[in-house]
Amino acid sequence: MKRQLLGVAAILLSISTYAQDNPLWMRYCAISPDGTTIAFTYKGDIYTVPATGGRASQITTNPAHDTKPIWSPDGKKIAFASDRMGSMDIFEVNKEGGIPKRLTTHSGNETPVAYKDAGHILFLANIMPAAEDAQFPSGQFQQVYEISTEGGRPALFSSMPMEDISINHTGNTLLYQDKKGYEDPWRKHHTSSITRDIWLCSLDGDRTYRKQTVFNGEDRTPVWASDDKSFYYLSEEKGSFNVFKRDIDGNTSKQITHHTKHPVRFLSASSNGTLCYGYDGEIYTVKEGATPQRVQVSIVTDKNDKDLVRQIRRNGATEISLSPDAKEIAFVLRGDVYVTSTEYSTTKQITNTPQQERDIHFSPDGRSIVYASERNGLWQIYQASLAKKEEKQFAYATDIKEEKLTNSEIASFQPQYSPDGKEVAFLENRTTIRVLNLKSKAVRTVMDGNYEYSYSDGDQWYQWSPDSKWILTNYIGIGGWNNKDVALVNASGNGEIHNLTESGYSDGNAKWVLDGKAMIWESDRAGFRSHGSWGAEADIYIMFFDLDAYDRFRMSKEDLALLEDSEKKDKEKSEEKEKADHKKDKKKDSKKEDDKKEVKPLVFDLENSRDRVIRLTVNSSRLGDAVLTPKGDKLYYQAAFESGYDLWEHDLKENKTKIVLKRVGGGALLPDKKGENLFLCSQGGIKKVTVGGGETKPVEFEAFFDYQPYGEREYIFNHVWQQVEDKFYVKDLHGVDWKGYREAYARFLPYINNNYDFQEMLSEMLGELNGSHTGARYYSNGPALSTAALGAFYDETYDGDGLKIKEILAKGPFAVKKTDVTPGCIIEKIDGKPIVKGQDYFPLLEGKAGRKVLLGMYNPATGKR
Repeated sequence: MKRQLLGVAAILLSISTYAQDNPLWMRYCAISPDGTTIAFTYKGDIYTVPATGGRASQITTNPAHDTKPIWSPDGKKIAFASDRMGSMDIFEVNKEGGIPKRLTTHSGNETPVAYKDAGHILFLANIMPAAEDAQFPSGQFQQVYEISTEGGRPALFSSMPMEDISINHTGNTLLYQDKKGYEDPWRKHHTSSITRDIWLCSLDGDRTYRKQTVFNGEDRTPVWASDDKSFYYLSEEKGSFNVFKRDIDGNTSKQITHHTKHPVRFLSASSNGTLCYGYDGEIYTVKEGATPQRVQVSIVTDKNDKDLVRQIRRNGATEISLSPDAKEIAFVLRGDVYVTSTEYSTTKQITNTPQQERDIHFSPDGRSIVYASERNGLWQIYQASLAKKEEKQFAYATDIKEEKLTNSEIASFQPQYSPDGKEVAFLENRTTIRVLNLKSKAVRTVMDGNYEYSYSDGDQWYQWSPDSKWILTNYIGIGGWNNKDVALVNASGNGEIHNLTESGYSDGNAKWVLDGKAMIWESDRAGFRSHGSWGAEADIYIMFFDLDAYDRFRMSKEDLALLEDSEKKDKEKSEEKEKADHKKDKKKDSKKEDDKKEVKPLVFDLENSRDRVIRLTVNSSRLGDAVLTPKGDKLYYQAAFESGYDLWEHDLKENKTKIVLKRVGGGALLPDKKGENLFLCSQGGIKKVTVGGGETKPVEFEAFFDYQPYGEREYIFNHVWQQVEDKFYVKDLHGVDWKGYREAYARFLPYINNNYDFQEMLSEMLGELNGSHTGARYYSNGPALSTAALGAFYDETYDGDGLKIKEILAKGPFAVKKTDVTPGCIIEKIDGKPIVKGQDYFPLLEGKAGRKVLLGMYNPATGKR
C-alpha cells in the first residue's frame, strides 16, 4: 500500500510540475473592456494573461481563495471575491496586482457581478430583502447590492435575484439571468419551470422589465454586444451550452459556437467584439463569424500547497466502538481507524490510507476490530488484530495484523461480530445481510436484499441477539420502503423472518434489551407525523418477547425491591444447599465454569408480543440514539426539542425525566457491560457519562494523522463516481457515458488544490446526469463573528446618516427587547457616537438597545463595539 501511495504521489507531482505550462481547470475568465487581457481564477488565485496567450501574471498570492474577477469600466481595476476574512467578501485590486482593498464586511458570502459605473460595484449577498419582497423567504434568492469602491455601507439595488448582470455602455439598461427556484447551478440539459431566462431591465425612471428568451431549458450569462442593441448569451437550445446572439427586440437566435460534450461557461465580451469563455477547463476567445481560439496559458509560480501534511488531532472523531472491558475505544477520524485508552490519551493508529474506513466494531474478546474500507473503488471487510498474545490492548500494541475478510466484487460494509465471536455479519450490496464464519470462511445469506431498500450509505440497521442466533433488522413491511418495520431474522439463513411491528409508520433502530427478552425501537407512530416529506417526531418503545420480563418491568419500585430481595434470599439458600449436598472436584468445577459461560438460546412468545408494547418516552421529539439500563429502570436518549440534541434520562420507576447533558449531538450511545457508564461521540469528541450521577468526562486522544489532500480528493472523486454507478435511480444513467466522463473529469484532479474548485468539478461531473438536486457541496468555516439579524427592515431610500427603520418584525430583537425603536425612527448613535454615512458597521448579537443606541454594533475599521 505504501508503495502504491508513493507511486500515486510521484505521478501527481510530475503532472503538477507539467501543469505550470499547460494548466487546466482555469475558471471564471473575464476579458478586459479593451479586449487585450483576460483575468481568471486558477488554484484559488487571480491571474491575468494576454488575450492572445502567453505567460500569465499572478495578481493575488494570498493563501485564501480568490475567485470570480470582474473588470472596472476603464480596465484599470479588478474586483473579486475572497474568503481571506473567513467568508467571501468583495475586494478590489490594481490590474498589475498589489494589496487589495476590502469593500464589504458582512459575515455572509458576497460575490461581485458587475461594475455599475467607475465608482460602484454590484454584488450578490443574503443580507436583508426589502419589506415589500413577496418571494418565498430562502437563502437561495440573493439580493443585489451596490457598494462604493471607496467603501461604506452597501445599498440595496434589487431585492429580486439578478444573476450575471451586464450593463450597457450608457449605464441605463442591464441584462441579467433570473432565478426562479432551486436547482444545482451546474446541472445540464434539464427543461423545467425553474430554468433560467434572460431579462432586460431599464434603469431610467421606474424600472421596467422585458423577457428576452423563451427556451424551456437554460439561457444564461448575457453580455452586451458593442452596439447595445444585441447581446450574446449561453444556451442549451441546441444541446450543450454554447454561445448564441440575439437582438433585444428580436425573436430569433444565432449560434456562435458549436462545442459538444462539455458546456461553455463564463462568457464575457470586450468593446472590440472579442468574446471570451471557458470550455473543458481551458480559456477560449472568438469573434462572431470566426473560429474559436484556445488561449495558450503558461503559469510559472512556486508550489504553495503540500502533498502530505503531518498533524496531531485531538478532535474530529465521527464514530466509536467500545471494547468489552471498556478500557479502550476505537474511533474513526477523517476516514482512518484509531484506538485510544478510556483513561489516558494514548492513541494507536490502526489504518493510514487516503481511502475511507468506517463501520468499526470490537470483537467480544477485545483482540480484534472489524471495519469496512473502500480500497480500489470497492467496499470490503477488513479485520485488524493484536499479533502478539502477550499484548492485551491496541493502544499499547507493537504489532497489529490486518487481514481482508471478504474477497468479492460486490460492495460489502457495516460489519458486526456475533456475541460469541465466531462470526461476522455484514451488508452486501447495501441491503443483503450476509454472515461470514471466521473459522471456515463460509459465507451465507441471512436476509435477501429484496426485503430492504437503501437510499444512502448508513441508512440500514441490524443487531445480533445475545445468543448469536437471531438478528433484528429493518424490513420493508406494510408501510413500504419509506415506512419500514422491524423484523426478527433467523441467523442460520433458513429464511425465517418475523415482522414484529407492522405499524404502517417508520419503525427502526431496534436493540436487544433485558438479556434478549425484549427489544426497544424507534417509531414515529405517535408524534408529529410526516405524510408527504421528512421531519416526523418519534418515540422509543419496548416490546417484550417474554411474559415474566413484561410483568417484572411493570412492577413499581417498591414491588420490584421486594421481589429482588426474595430472589436474593432464595439464591443464597440454593447455594448453601448445593454446597452441603455436593463435594465438587476440579473437573466438576471446570465443567460448572463452562456451563456459566454458555448463553442459553432465546425463546420467543411472538404471538403475544404486540400486546406487550409500552411507550417509554414521555414526549415525541426528533430522536438520536437510546439506551435502556440492564435492569430496565432508566432510559437514556438524545432528543432535540430546541437547538440540537440533549441527553435525557427518564426514570421509569419514578416517572421522572431530566436533562443530563446539553447539546451532545446525535451520535451513538454505547453502554459498558454493567450499564454504569455511557460513551458517546459528540461534536468530534468522545465523552464518558456516569449513569445515575450524570457526571461527564472527556475521553481524550492524540491521533497522528497524515493529511494527503491530493490523495483524499482522488479518493472522494472515485467514491462519488462509484456511488452514482451503483445507486442512480435508473440503470442507464439517462444514457450518459458515465465511464467516459470519469476519464474526462479525472484529468483535472492534479490541477485542483482547494475544496472550492473540487466541489465545482464534482458538481460539473454530476451535472452531466441531468438529475434533480444532484451536486457536491462545500462549506467553509466562515468568520469568527456572525452578523446578526435584528428583525427590522430598513428604508433603503434614506440617504442620510444613521439607519431609518421601515418595519419591525414581530418576535424579533427589537420587538422582544422593549425599546423605543419604532417604524420611521432613525437610529443615529452607537455607544453614544454618531453613525456616519459611509462607515460600514455590522451588528453583533448582544449589546444595548434603544431609540438612539443600536443593539451591539461593531465597526470593523476601528475594531470597537
